Amino acid sequence: MASSLAQRALTDRTVGLLRFTSSFVRSFSTASPNPTDAAAAGSSPPVATKPKKRKKKNLFEVAQYLPNWGLGYHMAKSHWVGVSYQITKINLYKDGKHGKAWGVVHKEGLPAADAPKKISGVHKRGWRYIPSLSKSTESVPSMTKPTETAPATPEVQPA
Repeated sequence: MASSLAQRALTDRTVGLLRFTSSFVRSFSTASPNPTDAAAAGSSPPVATKPKKRKKKNLFEVAQYLPNWGLGYHMAKSHWVGVSYQITKINLYKDGKHGKAWGVVHKEGLPAADAPKKISGVHKRGWRYIPSLSKSTESVPSMTKPTETAPATPEVQPA
């Protein structure tokens, strides 16, 4: 019994040593792989990697690249046809990606309402800027001086 245990321990040790030496030699091998192995590996269809899908943007992520956070510009959801909002007011939260927005709805490029209303779904993805509808000049106050001037000499009223 003792001899069988000793023989088994000796066999386990030699197998472990052979396993170690073969992996050690394989790690230092500089030989190129067999051409038949390369052909067999190349015959399998290559795995096609999918291109990364671009993340759609919410209204605030689109508006941040426009002048004055998009006030006066037209924006719409990407699946809307012929409908857009002209942005009139934006309340932005601190992170810059969330907030509230108001605008005048436009259908086929013409205003459908007189007063601005709160835009729903501003945090949902899929908003886009519509460059074909130009920025309206009437919605944004201009910085021109009034044409009427004050008289040069003040009028003195008798007491």
